[in-house]
Amino acid sequence: MVMQLIVLRGGRVLDPSQGLDETADVVIEAGRIKAVGRDAGAAYSPTAGVRIIEAAGRWVCPGFIDLHVHLREPGQEYKEDIASGLDAAAAGGFTAVCPMPNTKPTNDSRAITEMMLSRAEEHGGTRLLPFGAVTKGQKGVELTEMADMREAGAIGVSDDGLCVMNAAVMRHAMEYARTFDLLVSQHCEDHHLTEGAQMHEGARSTQLGLRGWPRAAEDVIVARDLVLAETTGARYHVAHISSFGAVRLIREAKSRGLRVSAEVTPHHLLFTDEALLSYDTYCKVNPPLREEEDRAALREALADGTIDCIATDHAPHTDLEKDCEFEAASVGINGLESAIGSMLGLVRERVLTPLRLVETLSTAPARLLPDFEGGSLREGRVADVTVLDPEARWILEQDALRSKSHNTPLLGRELMGRPVMTIVGGEVVHELET
Repeated sequence: MVMQLIVLRGGRVLDPSQGLDETADVVIEAGRIKAVGRDAGAAYSPTAGVRIIEAAGRWVCPGFIDLHVHLREPGQEYKEDIASGLDAAAAGGFTAVCPMPNTKPTNDSRAITEMMLSRAEEHGGTRLLPFGAVTKGQKGVELTEMADMREAGAIGVSDDGLCVMNAAVMRHAMEYARTFDLLVSQHCEDHHLTEGAQMHEGARSTQLGLRGWPRAAEDVIVARDLVLAETTGARYHVAHISSFGAVRLIREAKSRGLRVSAEVTPHHLLFTDEALLSYDTYCKVNPPLREEEDRAALREALADGTIDCIATDHAPHTDLEKDCEFEAASVGINGLESAIGSMLGLVRERVLTPLRLVETLSTAPARLLPDFEGGSLREGRVADVTVLDPEARWILEQDALRSKSHNTPLLGRELMGRPVMTIVGGEVVHELET
């Protein structure tokens, strides 16, 4: 199939990799960025092989990358599978997603990694960049064959959903991962401090009569792992950071030049534990929604670069797993299709500049992925592009979701701003019907 030449004409081009924020054309040919500039597309007109897209009033950005999703395949396809997850990602403006390995069976081997990548290739659309597990079966004892998974296509390792509690195991994991330049992403939770916990430990948990999850459970693991990261020289990443104490630790570590990074979810930037006052199971997440001082610290840290990127932690669940007693409800929020509409609010609130928002969703996560070419609109780079309408008003409706699940507290709410086109390798994989 011959690729169509695409001209995105007259959009607001936002490319943090070049510090670019200006009205310009973007020309895409043979799956790559051919040219970017004010008149780069002027010489082209619509023909059988050329598509002109008028992008005035739209943002044209390097393709968005989600470092943290759960696509549930293999093993829990009734919640989500690779095909539905990639469709949801494309509809959400993401050109690449990184599924966590807590599948059934666990992605702890070359065979599972290759199967996931094969399914994604068969389906097409958004790129799939999987994390392999740190330990076999995520049991925290025996390291996986990281070299095999890396060769098969894994871009990092994590036991997400579970913390690697044993310090010796974590140290050896970092040493092993460093050899192959794999990112080590940690779910920072001291399970001894969170046994039976249902929400953040504080005044609200006392008011609701629910056992609390203290900040200290996150902070002590971050502190321990930073010592190990300094010892080993590994690339260490804090998944779904949620506490002001963890932010403080990351900021100090970065000031000393450690190879550390962190991500934050949209729901931790939007909500606090007050959202649970009605026992809303859609707001039950791990780590839990915390207090206003935590949310303020996360927003500030995202703005100043202490936190590198936004990642959705897309965690689809069925109605039965959420429409039940609070203590029995599964943790997690469906986030791929609502992320951009909710996060553009941070620009309107002047928490983030437009360029910084795009950086947190594209250029910053791309920097953390080995051998990944995305995150830039530089000439010659792969044409992964996200186009947004920042002024579009729309309702997040269950029937319109591409995901199999709809467990989000944003359901039924009006959002402002949404992706209108997602381009992967020069091919349009999602286009909003108008």
